[in-house]
Amino acid sequence: MAAPVPAEPAPRDLLAGKTAVVTAAAGTGIGFSLAKRCVQEGASVVISDLHERRLSEAADAIADATGTRPGTVLCDVTNEDQVQGLVRSAIEQLGHIDVWMNNAGLGGNAAVVDMTDEQWSKVLDITLTGTFRCLRAVLPHMYERGTGAVVNNASVLGWRAQELQAHYAAAKAGVMALTRCTAMEAAKHNVRVNAVSPSLAMHPFLAKVTPDGLLEELEAREAFGRAAEPWEIATVMVFLASEYSTYMTGEVVAVSSQHP
Repeated sequence: MAAPVPAEPAPRDLLAGKTAVVTAAAGTGIGFSLAKRCVQEGASVVISDLHERRLSEAADAIADATGTRPGTVLCDVTNEDQVQGLVRSAIEQLGHIDVWMNNAGLGGNAAVVDMTDEQWSKVLDITLTGTFRCLRAVLPHMYERGTGAVVNNASVLGWRAQELQAHYAAAKAGVMALTRCTAMEAAKHNVRVNAVSPSLAMHPFLAKVTPDGLLEELEAREAFGRAAEPWEIATVMVFLASEYSTYMTGEVVAVSSQHP
């Protein structure tokens, strides 16, 4: 029997006075919950996504929930010009960037022997190289200011094996390594780079694209017998961006209750 979902904790102004950018924030998943939580925790926020209508709808939904509408910037993280444009536009809207949340990623199901180069490359380009592009674009701004926090979204599949997920797992393992190595470079500039590693966060899109029976199987492996709510990932990401984690950098924090 699954454990009950707890009530979402009240905001504590963890990002009061901060500015934040959240990529891939449209829709119903972690990115949207993260953007909303950043606003609730007191940050001035810009959200990005490559879907114009969904991005506008997400901003409207955050405004309805919080009373504050975040800024929006269209951005495809596979496009270098658009990534650079996102950084420029966010600085124009916010004045500067204190926090950057790399949430963009793409999954899929394919056996290695059946996987095409296109399937492999697309997942790697969005999930890993997209994170790299964003880091490369925003870090010079943070280095110049001598402060900043980046939080990347990885996955427990960077550590754990699951069939049909070789491309996604490889990309997320890469995000973990990228996080650790970048953190060593950024520390001298007083910039922190960390990541979360969720096991399973439930939202309607995930349910739509997951093969029948797999979600139930994955939920059964979790100690709580259920998937995480997206906000349960978002609160940990906010913690890593906040002043409550000032000695943490290069860390990959598992947000998971999965059995070994």
